[in-house]
Amino acid sequence: MTSNGNPTGAGPLATFLRVISIWGLLLLLVLLILVFSVLMPDTFPTPFTFQTLANARSINALIAIAFMIPLITNNFDLSVASVLGLAQVLAIGLQSELGLDWISTSLLVIAMGSFVGLVNGLLITRVKIDSFIATLGSGSLLFGLTQWFTGGRQVIGALPKSFTSLSDRVPVIEVPAPVFYVLVVAVILWIVLEYLPAGRYLYVIGDNPRAAELTGIPAGGYITSAFVASGTISAFAGIILQAQLQVGQSTVGPEFLLPAATGALLGATTIKPGRPNIWGTVLAVAVLAVAVAGLNQLGVPFFVEHLFNGAMLILAVGLAVQAARRRERTGARADSDLARRTQADSEAKNQSLESR
Repeated sequence: MTSNGNPTGAGPLATFLRVISIWGLLLLLVLLILVFSVLMPDTFPTPFTFQTLANARSINALIAIAFMIPLITNNFDLSVASVLGLAQVLAIGLQSELGLDWISTSLLVIAMGSFVGLVNGLLITRVKIDSFIATLGSGSLLFGLTQWFTGGRQVIGALPKSFTSLSDRVPVIEVPAPVFYVLVVAVILWIVLEYLPAGRYLYVIGDNPRAAELTGIPAGGYITSAFVASGTISAFAGIILQAQLQVGQSTVGPEFLLPAATGALLGATTIKPGRPNIWGTVLAVAVLAVAVAGLNQLGVPFFVEHLFNGAMLILAVGLAVQAARRRERTGARADSDLARRTQADSEAKNQSLESR
């Protein structure tokens, strides 16, 4: 036994479990890469595979990040995929059918995403509609608008090289542009969430709305801002997707929702277990991408990806709930210890005064 009454082995065991809880996904990513590299040494561990993965899954990462932002405030944005779907058809339709230049088109599309986020935020904070219902409805509405705009057909048109180059490589550093965008967005959000008051307020709102209210944090404004950021990033992802596809697909969008939700929720189980966080989300998307790519190269049926994503979503929710409960128990113990210390200090002070 140790001096505090804990078993001698509890310290190293607790440290090991903490390391696993924080870095478990990173270890899983390394393990997956090693396993697939051993199974397929000629095809998997190649620069082409990882470049293709990074370029193709960058859109998933952006949408997962968009989903994560309102999740910090304990709200869901189920419209992110529909915003992406509408954005990618508008990005080509406004240029090919209305003759707008690509800069004006991009600005209008991003403004559309921001407006959708604003409407979602107001529906949740002012009208008091549950975020799940509000964004499910707005997402369905946007999908209907996409079908109306396209007539259920592909939108085809000539796109300028200056627009399609948005998905090329970044000059000098020779990194795929979509990967660069993900890193830029991730770093900006990391700074906001970790080092600025706005980020701390978002976490307080998600952890304890009552405490946020008592401390004077305008929860409604911050929640609405989170949805605006979510819609903006989703629309930007749609623009980059169109630069990759170069054809408007009326059905593109809904398939991105499940991977986005899985990435954001699974990301909440690592780095900062129990809390949605940017690097956990990016890491979770990487794990999903490597796992699906490896399974595809092994020749598994096409539907396995949906089975895998669904199973990972269930696992992610379960792990996130358990991590959140551990955080609550840790916080409760800390509050209890603080209360006992405060009471002991008060009693000692009273005894000192009485002795005088």
